[in-house]
Amino acid sequence: MKNTLFLKIYIFFGLFYLFILLSGNESLDLFLKPFLIPLLGVGVYLNEKFPSKKILLTALLFSWMGDIVLIFADKDEIYFIVGLVFFLISHLVYCLLFSKQIKTRATKNKITFGAGILLIILYLAGMLAVLIPHLGPLKIPVTVYASVISVMLLFAFNGFLVWKKPGNQFIFVGAIVFVMSDSILAINKFYAPIERSSFFIMLTYLVAQYLIVVGILNLNSTFKKIQEK
Repeated sequence: MKNTLFLKIYIFFGLFYLFILLSGNESLDLFLKPFLIPLLGVGVYLNEKFPSKKILLTALLFSWMGDIVLIFADKDEIYFIVGLVFFLISHLVYCLLFSKQIKTRATKNKITFGAGILLIILYLAGMLAVLIPHLGPLKIPVTVYASVISVMLLFAFNGFLVWKKPGNQFIFVGAIVFVMSDSILAINKFYAPIERSSFFIMLTYLVAQYLIVVGILNLNSTFKKIQEK
């Protein structure tokens, strides 16, 4: 299938891109990064039709726009803010996407769900406690962004409890890794420099996007052949 070909190309191209970052050639970021998410997008586009396909493509589109803008974040703070807005929209679209998936279990364990909510709240509170003293004029936008990505994680966790396997697992792990990626970025930018931060940010980001895409396709019963390989 053509869609599986592009998803495999995404993996190999992503590995090549990460190798470039790890080798210290971050100047090539401008030329390679713009091609990553479009490969996922083409893979989704070529997949057979399913109800939330356009929503998934919209989320990937805004992620890609955020990627492009953040390439120039070192030149001026406005690029970071605009990139933040694009990813904020992407996470909101992911929330919508997750809410549209078919439930296979009518009820969920309330204790487990409550514990998950508590852990997500503790993550959000902890991150903001660390970052807010260092944010300056970006306190409000970063707080809003951190809250939205936490809500996205909550939607994914809720889905983990009510969607079919293994799609629910792919999406939930993908959401967790997405939060890790944004957390590394935030800590590196506002709190303390992290060695090889670009590599770790992009590693977690690329894995997160792939897992979410795989999970959505799996939930919609269009990804069985990839699982079998």
